[in-house]
Amino acid sequence: MENLLAELKRRNVIRVAGLYLAGAWLLVQVTGTVLPFFDAPLAIARTLTIVLVVGFVPTLVLAWVFEWTAKGLQRESGRADDAPGAARSGKGFDRLIMVVLALAIGYFAFDKFVLAPQRQAAVTAEARREGRSDAIKDTFGERSVAVLPFADMSQAKDQQYLSDGIAEELLNLLAKVPQLRVISRSSAFIFRDRSEGIPEIARKLDVGYILDGSIRKAGNRVRITVQLIDGRSDTQLWNDVYDRPLDDIFAIQDEIGAAVVAQLKVKLLGGAAPKVRRTDPRSFTLYLQSLSSYREHNPQSYARALDLVNQALEIDPDNVDALNMLVVVYMRQAGLGLIPESEGYAKAEVAARRALAIDPQSAEAHAELASIASRSGGDIAAAAAGMRRALEIAPKNDYVLGQAALLAKSLGRVDLAAGILRNQLARDPLMPNVHSDLCQAYIDLNRLDEAIAECRNALVLAPNRIIPHFLLSQAFLLKGDARQALEEARKEPFDVLQWLGEAMALHALGDHAGSDAALARAVDKYAKEAAYNIAGVEAWRGNVDSAFTWLDKAVEYKDAGLSGIATDPFLARLRSDPRWMPFLRTLGKAPEQLAAIPFDVELPDAEAR
Repeated sequence: MENLLAELKRRNVIRVAGLYLAGAWLLVQVTGTVLPFFDAPLAIARTLTIVLVVGFVPTLVLAWVFEWTAKGLQRESGRADDAPGAARSGKGFDRLIMVVLALAIGYFAFDKFVLAPQRQAAVTAEARREGRSDAIKDTFGERSVAVLPFADMSQAKDQQYLSDGIAEELLNLLAKVPQLRVISRSSAFIFRDRSEGIPEIARKLDVGYILDGSIRKAGNRVRITVQLIDGRSDTQLWNDVYDRPLDDIFAIQDEIGAAVVAQLKVKLLGGAAPKVRRTDPRSFTLYLQSLSSYREHNPQSYARALDLVNQALEIDPDNVDALNMLVVVYMRQAGLGLIPESEGYAKAEVAARRALAIDPQSAEAHAELASIASRSGGDIAAAAAGMRRALEIAPKNDYVLGQAALLAKSLGRVDLAAGILRNQLARDPLMPNVHSDLCQAYIDLNRLDEAIAECRNALVLAPNRIIPHFLLSQAFLLKGDARQALEEARKEPFDVLQWLGEAMALHALGDHAGSDAALARAVDKYAKEAAYNIAGVEAWRGNVDSAFTWLDKAVEYKDAGLSGIATDPFLARLRSDPRWMPFLRTLGKAPEQLAAIPFDVELPDAEAR
């Protein structure tokens, strides 16, 4: 045995075994990390492991028979232990083993302290998502449906606004059935130009049924073809064709809604298909065109949306959907500084009150009035009461829930806001606006890695969306990565947010002149519209007196940004100043004032905290 061990050592077999095992372990570990990144099949890693195991013994045999010398690989010559070639070969193997072991130890440390926490966080997040999904399934079972965008089959292919609008109206109609889970437009309409089959779409949206169809408009007549499909088996459960004058569009929606509800057997649980609001078909068409234009999300599209919805209201002043659309456009324009905030919120309030007078059960109008009060410096306690009423009427309405999350944030209850947003994403994970809002909430909660992930999700779903790049810039600033913050700020499409982000990032990088220049651009163009944001930049830069001056201006201009002052991390330097608490009290935003306002949200379907 001693002779055998001596011979194994002389022929470097033991060294080769150590080198092989260390190298194989390192290769398997690295492969296990890299292959999932490329979505490579598991069979590749499994095959590699088998090959390495099978190759161990042949490698040792080769090491016994051959020797690596200065002249290359040669057959073992039986030289004595002290042969110069053997010594050089042994030392070479020793050095190679040390290199491989160093790499293995380095990778082990990298995996343990860098990759493992990330994997654990991902596993935890996935477990939470699965838990919420399981809870939703327990609530609804298979009574879940996604309404896909209807195909425009018109000869001119110019009726997409109508095909989208009809599909969305059906979606909204079905969403009013309490026992039915309906996937939102944002998620369902991602599959407009779909290459996936129905079962794959159903799996991705986690629904039991798919409602699909097409529209063909010719003159004043419209043909709507609809089919309800079992998403698991790809079986058509029901289909019908509605060939009517356009004047009957609302009757068609009622018929389709009732048929779908009946097919899903919701009637057996006490649910009934709700009726749609009726208006003049011309007003309805203009409303749909306004909605389509608004969703392009740029200043020009907002202006077009405003013109179209006003045309709709000229035809039918009592069109509640158009009135609510008018409110949304005014609030958006005011919030982005495209029109004076005081003017925009005043006009929005008038339109919302008109909608509520016509339909006291309009959850959207209740939510809009609450949001206006919160953002324009009104009675925040009344805003909370109005939002509670909106949630009583439509607890699953995504627009209402989104506004409730913003109100919770303005009340300093960011945990509640984040819970509402997570609940929305648990039910419907493909809404870019909700990912963006959750990013903001996580920034306020100093959960910066999660904030960055949510903003990235928003940009994957809507690459040209304004605000997420600015929020990413803020998150990286708070993490201490000013260079990445600057890079993200310069990707922001909305100019004022780009300049504000640059001003903060350049200051953090020590470029005070560049910071001043970027802030000056924002002040020159948006002094009234961005007074609150400018105060945040000055607070971040340590200019406390200037920050308070701009906060006073924000109050004067009724800047909607003040609604989030209670939790804004960029105002941290002001909180130790003796002027801070008196200023908050003048706004009704002191902690004790906010805590006295009752507001909570019973999250639908699943617990999201």
